Amino acid sequence: MRSRTRTRTLSVPLLLAGALLATAGLTTPAAATAPAPTHLTVAADGSAAFTGVQAAIDAVPAGNTSPVTITVQPGVYRETVVVPSNKPHIRLVGSTGRAADVTIVYNNSSGTPKPGGGTYGTSGSATFMADADDFEARHLTFANDFDELAHADQPNHQAVALRTRGDRIVLANIAAHGDQDTLLLDSANKDRQGRVHISDSLITGNVDFIFGRATAVITDSVIEVTRRPDGTSAGYVTAPSTAAQFPGFLITDSVITGNVGDGTYYLGRPWYAGGDATLHPQVTIRDTHLSAAVRATPWTDMSGFPWQGARFAEYHNTGPGSAPPTTNRPHLTDQQAAAHTPTTWLGGWTP
Repeated sequence: MRSRTRTRTLSVPLLLAGALLATAGLTTPAAATAPAPTHLTVAADGSAAFTGVQAAIDAVPAGNTSPVTITVQPGVYRETVVVPSNKPHIRLVGSTGRAADVTIVYNNSSGTPKPGGGTYGTSGSATFMADADDFEARHLTFANDFDELAHADQPNHQAVALRTRGDRIVLANIAAHGDQDTLLLDSANKDRQGRVHISDSLITGNVDFIFGRATAVITDSVIEVTRRPDGTSAGYVTAPSTAAQFPGFLITDSVITGNVGDGTYYLGRPWYAGGDATLHPQVTIRDTHLSAAVRATPWTDMSGFPWQGARFAEYHNTGPGSAPPTTNRPHLTDQQAAAHTPTTWLGGWTP
């Protein structure tokens, strides 16, 4: 008996429906976009789908509306990484719970030549750039190991380890290591607030190494001042460039320390970025242990702008680097301090 091959054809109504959908720029259910991944893994040894952090971030679809967790296995990842502004809700987590086990590091500086011409500039030198809202990083080290001594003839040694530009950024149990301009806490522009919450972390550097215009709370952390590459002991912890309508940096319940000379480090100086006199830089340091590294007059001028025009203050600090209020060392009153808390600083956002 002769077998008969049976072919399946679409009915005319279904064909017409498909044509109408195509004309309207739509797709049939069979061609619908696959859902975004919810969990990706990175491993330097090739045991996971991705061997680099940037490759995993590239795999997250733009405009994602739900959280994506990227787990990073132990290793050193020598690469630059960008979380673009159109990829919010990314959660980057070191797999062991120890920041020292996962390091993302590179060595660009502000003056490093770019392949296409020009130089990277300070912001562009960052090893890791978190430009999206609702970004979270836990149990990771971000570093910039640019060698200043080896490039002594090159100008502009600023070298950023981690840059943030988004809003509602959470950094928990991370480390940020560098020399000059280690941690750039920024926002998309002067009129947009970028809120950052940093906890249980380690930040190291020597010149303006916590800087930018973000509204940032740093709590329960260690801020370690380090010697300059040539062995000298001098520098500045913060350089805020806060817009007048926003709070700046709040450092609370932390430690500022370092194996450096006594009285050699300023707590900060005001950065009026681009000479913009409408800015109103702000730092409040409260309930924090200050080592002997801190100068007796802890604030200083920058680029012709006096520190007295900025919003610099202390409250209830302890340690050999602390001191009672003076004309050169403003302290908050108890009433003023009530408005300088993580809750008031972050304006309704609870990390």
